[in-house]
Amino acid sequence: MTSTSTIALVTGASSGIGEAVSRLLVANQYRVIGAARNEAKLQALTEELGVLFHPAVVDVNDAESVAGLLESLPVELRAIDVLINNAGHDIGGRRSFEEGTEAQWNQIIETNVQGLVRVTLAVIHGMLDRGCGHVVNMGSIAGLKPYATGTAYVTSKYAVHGFSESLRLDYAGRGIRVSEIMPGLVRTSFAKQRLGDANQADAFYDSFDQSLAPGDIAQTILFALQQPKHVEIAQLVVLPVS
Repeated sequence: MTSTSTIALVTGASSGIGEAVSRLLVANQYRVIGAARNEAKLQALTEELGVLFHPAVVDVNDAESVAGLLESLPVELRAIDVLINNAGHDIGGRRSFEEGTEAQWNQIIETNVQGLVRVTLAVIHGMLDRGCGHVVNMGSIAGLKPYATGTAYVTSKYAVHGFSESLRLDYAGRGIRVSEIMPGLVRTSFAKQRLGDANQADAFYDSFDQSLAPGDIAQTILFALQQPKHVEIAQLVVLPVS
């Protein structure tokens, strides 16, 4: 367990893994800043989760939005202890590279990589000043093994993997831990966003024998966070039972 003095910023908090993480952290007495673009969903979560959850309407693709995040928060929430970089998508994915447009592929990279970099840079200075912090990046097994029809998404997750590894080396011995969570198939709204059709998304998930739930990934993140300060979970590969 932790105390209510521990402040966690979760990006992509309005659905899927981000929502599950926010719920679990609040249940464990973290003070959670839930960041996402969907203001209505964030407000609904605020009403449900109560005073330990603070909504922050942020677009990780917008440099000004991210740059203004800390100043938009109440003073007592600005000393962020934990950053969970969860925002990401694969809209337009699951097709051969030449079938997409430059704009579509770049948008995946923009959110999954540039957005993660922006948010990390926005909070890392405070962690360095305080001499402590924990950055958790949402990677994927796609960052370890590529697959066809996922060129842009795979590229983005290889980048997240490299970023996480290098960031850990940057802050070795400086009080900041860096963990990368690398899930296999997780059943969320991700496939619907990617494919643009709920029935196709259900058929995609149903084509696999097993899949993970968002709560499974939330539990792995909590496990990494709750280790003693001298223990750093560098990577957690999480797979459904085959």
